Amino acid sequence: MPHLPIMHRPAFEAFVLGLPAATLVRQWRDDSVAKVGGRIFCLLDRDPGEVWLKVSDMAFELMTDVPGIRPAPYFARAGWVAISHLSPLDDAEVRAYIVAAHGLVAQRLSRKARTALGLD
Repeated sequence: MPHLPIMHRPAFEAFVLGLPAATLVRQWRDDSVAKVGGRIFCLLDRDPGEVWLKVSDMAFELMTDVPGIRPAPYFARAGWVAISHLSPLDDAEVRAYIVAAHGLVAQRLSRKARTALGLD
């Protein structure tokens, strides 16, 4: 099977489900939505499409100046970006941002929730 980029549903879903305590649902317009502890940390908007994810405040400021990366609609006020396949980021970089998004959201869970999920 050829390597599919993270912007395609099968690769995106397989990758996020490999992260600790991650779950996946299809919601809204059939987006693939990844959650940890019931909270969204990233999603794939369409297939192939944009990866929307939570980033740090500094990353948000820097990334939204990059062509192919924009504030994520509806989620931007919470520090989310939408990364298009037209961005200069390669597959490994997008995967690293997904891992970071998972960590950002997981660390905001209560200690009890993190412990129950095996994250502490």
